Amino acid sequence: MLILIAVAALVACGSAEGSRGRVTAAQAPVPAGSPACTATSRLIPSCGAWWGIAPEVFTGVPVDHALRGAESRMGAAADVVHVYHRGSELFPTDAEIALARDPARPRLLMINWKPSFDHTWAEIARGALDARIHRLAGYLRSTFPERFFLTIHHEPENDVDASSGSGMEASDYAAMFRHIVLKLRGEGVKNAVMVMTYMGAPNWAAKPWFEDLYPGDDVVDWVGMDPYADGRVDDFDGLVNKTRKEYPDWPGFYRWMQGRFPGKPVMVAEWGVFGRSGDRSFRRAFFESVRRQIKSYPQIKALIYFDSPRAPRGDTSFDNGLGADRAFTDLARDPYFRATRVPRP
Repeated sequence: MLILIAVAALVACGSAEGSRGRVTAAQAPVPAGSPACTATSRLIPSCGAWWGIAPEVFTGVPVDHALRGAESRMGAAADVVHVYHRGSELFPTDAEIALARDPARPRLLMINWKPSFDHTWAEIARGALDARIHRLAGYLRSTFPERFFLTIHHEPENDVDASSGSGMEASDYAAMFRHIVLKLRGEGVKNAVMVMTYMGAPNWAAKPWFEDLYPGDDVVDWVGMDPYADGRVDDFDGLVNKTRKEYPDWPGFYRWMQGRFPGKPVMVAEWGVFGRSGDRSFRRAFFESVRRQIKSYPQIKALIYFDSPRAPRGDTSFDNGLGADRAFTDLARDPYFRATRVPRP
């Protein structure tokens, strides 16, 4: 029933059902950076999708140098830069603010914040970090009035402890997320566009507590997923709609998001492609598939690559592989990602 509602909503916006069970958008040609294409108050681009990157992660390179290095390597500018903060750190930093306010090429910030490693979600929901949230709210009000994306404790699935009273149950995560968002808003932070970021893996979606993670439509503006192309993923379709035979009832993350959140934009907040030892051209072929297939997923409004030679599960550098650099540059420069300009501060 939910899938039917989602498809109906997308058809009303001018899309049609694709031959492989995907929803294909009718895309009229739009000049790059057309004035007719704008971003909403929730940073939803009216044309195409944002192109973003988490640059040179785990290398120790400062974010401004890392971003400019990544942009030089891919031969294109990023709309969104994904940065990571934890604990009592104040954000955005001076370097991040400078990137957002670059007069030649402003960028949107996607800030990823894990508020604490010392308190349970339940404790945070009961106010254990209110002083920290108060300090952050004051910093944001005085330092960064621009709109930015904010996700709180991304990929919570593998941190869930389903034991009763653990303080780390899925419902505790939802309560923690709600508490932080409402506290920030109550203290005058109106410019944070909230993203709920899932792992995007079928095994977690099959858990009985999975639906309990969601904090509520009123505190979530975008929904995100962090899928990676491992040995069982061959193209972009398989990345955003991973299915597994051991979970026959799972339709894939994009399809689930269509039905569960028909009115919300989807962000692929992290995605990466691991190389294959027997196929040095795999990354090139994969990036070519993204360019072919992205328009079949009109609810995806931001695509942010995780660029790291030292990612926990392997190397996700986009230019490591036969022809990968050229294919990634072609993808980054595709007019679909150049249709809507980043709003100037």
